[in-house]
Amino acid sequence: MTDNRNVILAIVLSIAVLFGWQFLVAGPQMERAQQQAKIAAEQQVAADAALSVPATTAAAAATGEPGAVAPVTGNETYPDRATAIAATQRVAIDTPDLKGSINLQGARLDDLELKNYTETVDPTSPIITLLTPAGVPNAYFIEQGWVPTNGTNVAVPTNTTQWQVESSSVTLTEATPVTLRYDNGAGLIFRRTFAVDAYYLFTVTQTVENYGSETVSLYPYARVARHDTPHVQNFFIQHEGPAGVLGSNNLVSKKYSDMQKDRQVDLDNTTGWLGFTDKYWATAVLAKPDAPINARFSWSNPSGTKDIYQSSYVETTPVTVAPGAIATDESHVFAGAKEEAVLSAYKDQYGFDRIDLLIDWGWLHFLTWPMFKVLTFLYSIIGNFGVAVMCVTVLVKALFFPLANRSYASMAAMRRVQPEMKSLQERFKDDRPAQQQAMMELYKREKINPLSGCWPMLIQIPVFYSLYTVIFISLEMRHAPFFGWIQDLAAPDPTNIFTLFGLIAWDPTVLPVIGHFLHLGIWPVIMGFTMWIQMKLNPPPPDPTQAMIFSFMPIIFTFMLGTFPAGLVIYWAWNNTLSVTQQWFIMKRHGAEVNLFGNIVDSFKRKPKAVEPKP
Repeated sequence: MTDNRNVILAIVLSIAVLFGWQFLVAGPQMERAQQQAKIAAEQQVAADAALSVPATTAAAAATGEPGAVAPVTGNETYPDRATAIAATQRVAIDTPDLKGSINLQGARLDDLELKNYTETVDPTSPIITLLTPAGVPNAYFIEQGWVPTNGTNVAVPTNTTQWQVESSSVTLTEATPVTLRYDNGAGLIFRRTFAVDAYYLFTVTQTVENYGSETVSLYPYARVARHDTPHVQNFFIQHEGPAGVLGSNNLVSKKYSDMQKDRQVDLDNTTGWLGFTDKYWATAVLAKPDAPINARFSWSNPSGTKDIYQSSYVETTPVTVAPGAIATDESHVFAGAKEEAVLSAYKDQYGFDRIDLLIDWGWLHFLTWPMFKVLTFLYSIIGNFGVAVMCVTVLVKALFFPLANRSYASMAAMRRVQPEMKSLQERFKDDRPAQQQAMMELYKREKINPLSGCWPMLIQIPVFYSLYTVIFISLEMRHAPFFGWIQDLAAPDPTNIFTLFGLIAWDPTVLPVIGHFLHLGIWPVIMGFTMWIQMKLNPPPPDPTQAMIFSFMPIIFTFMLGTFPAGLVIYWAWNNTLSVTQQWFIMKRHGAEVNLFGNIVDSFKRKPKAVEPKP
């Protein structure tokens, strides 16, 4: 294949650039973040970024700080989350998937944990904490409220308002909603009813009872607030940060760093939902489908010490309450795990606009989503995601067998004419154009496509990418075990040959500069070995430069995939094994000599030094 070295080199270098980007740029960003030392609790900030309320035909709406993050009573800060929760009166939340509480001060959802998910693969490790009260680092909470129209002075509840439990139930469960009540003492009674389903969807119903003498108009709002900038992997295949689907604006995604630059992004006269998405968890406030809203993503740091992010909306149609009347507004909150089946069911049942996009399937969603569906289907039958990945590999091989068959058949034909090719190279070694012409005539006569050997590698790139995306982002792959030491297919192989698989008590990955290269588990080594075997199925290229590049490829890929998810490395190793078997049988069937063992032995022989001609 010497005559096609430029084409092959271009393909190899393109693949090297693709994976080199992931290895040298994106890979280090995937390293597990070192646990940050706890920072001292800071004084709670008195104000947030303002929410703009829309103008109406009657009057311009107020511009202020509806539901601003005012300090808790006495500007308290707390040493930890548990102390903050214990310091306020609360209504407990207890469902099959959730546990937590609603803060009666502000009627705020600020304490939520996910029962079915633990922080590590150890089932006895702490369960995932999603929401955290104000007054401690990394506060994260959700609230609803009312904004008076412009020119009115209605006393609406704030985040410091103390609500009373009006319902008979004091625990929010799937079967028992909870209603909170607040009387402003000026002719209005506010009620807020929380209901929750079996998963992660809260329905929040706000009512206003007017026992005064004047008509009152109020705008409902909802928001998710997040204090301090969370750690994100900042990986290009998945978004983490403020996000929402807002009508014709479609999916809007913002990085935390972008929000610090933009400070405020308004999307007026729209519909939909918005919130925050993490790798596996998410929160969102959802207006009723087709309800007109003004949406806002905002960032502020008024004290200079605490970043405050908000995803919020205000409904553009006011709720008008006549004397003696009661008015109601209903909205929803999603707070939980990004389970694909649950999100899809919410989209169908409630009509939430593309709520399933809380899962970022990426640009190649037309590949990644079907790949996810196939994997989960096979898992439902087999019960092991690692085996499901191997079955997908077999299916892909079967799907592209006709192309692979033609490719390997062409390679077999090239092997048969290898002596003739060498003869042409010797005959026209000083006449490159004539050599190329003779080679092309040979290929045409023997019906050989010299580039066919590259197709099997090129085909698996989009499959590799889609599988990588599924393993990296899908919650279903998190903490999914395989066999033996692989207990989390979404995490790198935990073994490391540089620690003699745990016999040496040190962590080489913390070393500066080279540390990232010093995590190499058993499965990456297996993958590298199978790749080396696959390359030895063919004799080395006659061109020295090309031969050197090919010889280093298995080593490069071995180290490159060392920190990749174990599920992906298993796929690659199994795919190489199937490719070797497939190529061997096809080439033998077409009469080509396949001297795999001989090629392996030859690779360990010392090459004789070239003899310099005497002058």
